[in-house]
Amino acid sequence: QVRLVESGGGLVQPGGSLRLSCAASGFTFSRNAMNWYRQAPGKERELVASISSGGGARSYVDSVKGRFTISRDNAKNMVYLQMNSLKPEDTAVYYCYAVGRPYWGQGTQVTVSS
Repeated sequence: QVRLVESGGGLVQPGGSLRLSCAASGFTFSRNAMNWYRQAPGKERELVASISSGGGARSYVDSVKGRFTISRDNAKNMVYLQMNSLKPEDTAVYYCYAVGRPYWGQGTQVTVSS
């Protein structure tokens, strides 16, 4: 069965950086596009970044373009989200998601605050 385990969140000051990781199992990772979502308190879950199965195509929501980078390592079944120049409005629980597979992990909390 599909399993996604996110890690790497924490408390960081504005302008800081974090690297989120997601370990995937239970499906053929190298053939699956992957997304990162986030959900802030009182708000709907938002798609933040996407990456194709081979990693050649990536897309981002406008609010993170130029600051966040999604990447993947198909040999390790891992997907990453490098987050730079973090802002308080980036505070949320971040989730990875295997496109087309209805499963959500526990997420990882990112808090940006001074």
